[in-house]
Amino acid sequence: MKQFVSRWNEIDDLTPRALYAMLKLRMDVFIVEQNCAFAEIDGKDIGAFHLSILDGEELAATLRVLPPEENEALKIGRVVVAPNYRGYKLGQRLMQEAVDFAQARFPDQPIELGGQSHLQKFYGSFGFVAISEEYLEDGIPHIDMRLEPANGASV
Repeated sequence: MKQFVSRWNEIDDLTPRALYAMLKLRMDVFIVEQNCAFAEIDGKDIGAFHLSILDGEELAATLRVLPPEENEALKIGRVVVAPNYRGYKLGQRLMQEAVDFAQARFPDQPIELGGQSHLQKFYGSFGFVAISEEYLEDGIPHIDMRLEPANGASV
């Protein structure tokens, strides 16, 4: 049985190799596998918190949490599992750790994400509800979803 390790980092705490692995995985899946040409490196990683799930030194999955801006929810994004690690339920682990992190660090803030529409039930299993109609982003159907803070506060 594999023993995965989770690590939270801000961008300045990532080693060059870890940063390279994160960006390569995201580009391999979001641009190459999903055949979407878009600006993967969007400038938002600098202020984000990055969760990496590692198998030894190999990156198996990652996501980022963008802190809330004034009068806005915090956002979870760039949720990705490496193709050779699919089937280990790392997507669930990523999301649960991200929700736990966000609720502990920003307890009064709602959490939002823009997920691929076919994953609505998956994100719904963590309490997210749709807050938009389906829309196309880079040719892929997406939907915006939101999780209200556990204490009932909201922006």
